Amino acid sequence: MAERAALEELVKLQGERVRGLKQQKASADLIEEEVGKLLKLKAQLGPEESKQKFVLKTPKETLMGKYGEDSKLIYDLKDQGGELLSLRYDLTVPFARYLAMNKLTNIKRYHIAKVYRRDNPAMTRGRYREFYQCDFDIAGNFDPMIPDAECLKIMCEILSSLQIGDFLVKVNDRRILDGMFAICGVSDSKFRTICSSVDKLDKVSWEEVKNEMVGEKGLAPEVADRIGDYVQQHGGVSLVEQLLQDPKLSQNKQALEGLGDLKLLFEYLTLFGIDDKISFDLSLARGLDYYTGVIYEAVLLQTPAQAGEEPLGVGSVAAGGRYDGLVGMFDPKGRKVPCVGLSIGVERIFSIVEQRLEALEEKVRTTETQVLVASAQKKLLEERLKLVSELWDAGIKAELLYKKNPKLLNQLQYCEEAGIPLVAIIGEQELKDGVIKLRSVTSREEVNVRREDLVEEIKRRTGQPLCIC
Repeated sequence: MAERAALEELVKLQGERVRGLKQQKASADLIEEEVGKLLKLKAQLGPEESKQKFVLKTPKETLMGKYGEDSKLIYDLKDQGGELLSLRYDLTVPFARYLAMNKLTNIKRYHIAKVYRRDNPAMTRGRYREFYQCDFDIAGNFDPMIPDAECLKIMCEILSSLQIGDFLVKVNDRRILDGMFAICGVSDSKFRTICSSVDKLDKVSWEEVKNEMVGEKGLAPEVADRIGDYVQQHGGVSLVEQLLQDPKLSQNKQALEGLGDLKLLFEYLTLFGIDDKISFDLSLARGLDYYTGVIYEAVLLQTPAQAGEEPLGVGSVAAGGRYDGLVGMFDPKGRKVPCVGLSIGVERIFSIVEQRLEALEEKVRTTETQVLVASAQKKLLEERLKLVSELWDAGIKAELLYKKNPKLLNQLQYCEEAGIPLVAIIGEQELKDGVIKLRSVTSREEVNVRREDLVEEIKRRTGQPLCIC
């Protein structure tokens, strides 16, 4: 008993050391080494003891060890009881925890919520510390590549319907990457850190990536060169078939499985009619550690500036992949639930729309209001309230200024600033005549409309304008 107590104390001390290193943002290699020691100590306690000690609760330490080098972007906190806490980095890890806690093995869902990154904001590129993501996930044990193809179909439908320009979805597979690293001579312990370097190829040149792998991460130059021969290739299903014949890559079991699944995926994408939007790109790595199979990322295609447009630099606008092992990390018995999903960057989409509208000198609307109910003289608040209520009841998006006696000029100026297309003006003469003066904000044209015909006239004049709200 005394021996077990001593072992438990060692586990506790080693756990504190690992947590301390993570808080200090120590090197990934050092943390990995100390985590290995911790796991060995826990293994000596025996499986029954480990099982009893694993109590899944919200939200202690949930985010640790899931994001690789991106872990430095997690906002770490501590509650008053001293437990390690963090603001959520994404919606995927909390989803996996939810599946494990509720013992769910089959679900399809979407989720829109805020996430947080301890990053340097770049407002014009849609990079923020607090922002919204929209996720779609399919969890369950299904035949290969059917859910994956559906996720890619959904991603393409969303981006097409938003009309933000031509885009390309890059696709790869973590098993192909791992197999490629293995045959090139990368040690197992360096797989993820080298993966993170390769993932930067969409932003910097191969030479810069190679210098990072060799100079900062200790990779041999000849190994880096072998990696470079692979990761600079991209294409379609023909590239998949070419690599299936590669004398070295085809001998690696992991890579062969990944290539086989990608070939099947392209067959389904062709049936969905989106294969022209997909590119097999060996440089796509997706730095997060939890991906286990197919990975993908949507980027806007850069085109020459037109109509005063500046090149957009927002990076990827959507991404995702397969993460079959993540739920098992939260399950006391290690039960796995295969999952695949995608994430849309809401703020990045908004940044693109805003930039394009500004380049075309079009007003960015921040409201869906179709008509402002205004008054031409004083003491007409009651009449404005009556009319705005009538419009609301008829399904018209209307509003009024929250002042008893606003000046007409101020009301018209408000419409111009907010991009409200119509103004319904009430005056003493209009009340006597039973009409409402309807004014177009852009053309400044005014017509008298019978009050009973006002709703129909507003609906005739307005469609659903482009709105960011």
